[in-house]
Amino acid sequence: MPPRLTHLDETGAAHMVDVSGKAVTERTAVAEGMVKMQATTLELIRSGTAAKGDVIATARIAGIMAAKKTHELIPLCHPIMLSKVTIDIEFDGDLPGLRIRATTKVAERTGVEMEALTAVSVACLTIYDMAKAVDRGMTIGNIRLLEKTGGRSGDWQAD
Repeated sequence: MPPRLTHLDETGAAHMVDVSGKAVTERTAVAEGMVKMQATTLELIRSGTAAKGDVIATARIAGIMAAKKTHELIPLCHPIMLSKVTIDIEFDGDLPGLRIRATTKVAERTGVEMEALTAVSVACLTIYDMAKAVDRGMTIGNIRLLEKTGGRSGDWQAD
């Protein structure tokens, strides 16, 4: 029998998964993404002279706030009490652009992958918003889960 989607019941209707019978365990997730841009845009962000202010600090705060609001943004996600959210943003002259990584942690009955992915997505969107006046051609991409730990399904890492 092929695996089935957990958010669909036997009739195919969407529903929120009942996690009440699961054990509370420590769970973590790490996700990443990137924003490619012109080299001059990257230097503007690095110098801290973007017209809208500190792009990196703003994107970091936006990512943390987004992780905390994931259950309000993604249908069927459970509200969870995050114990840690970190957003790391790295300058990459080879792209050129920025690499964004979010790490989330929780002691809960359900995973924290969606919070990490949402944090990265919103941090990337914030970078775009703050620099679009000088570079509308920026691209956001490669948003993916890198790893997760804990829970019934155990640990997982991307290739």
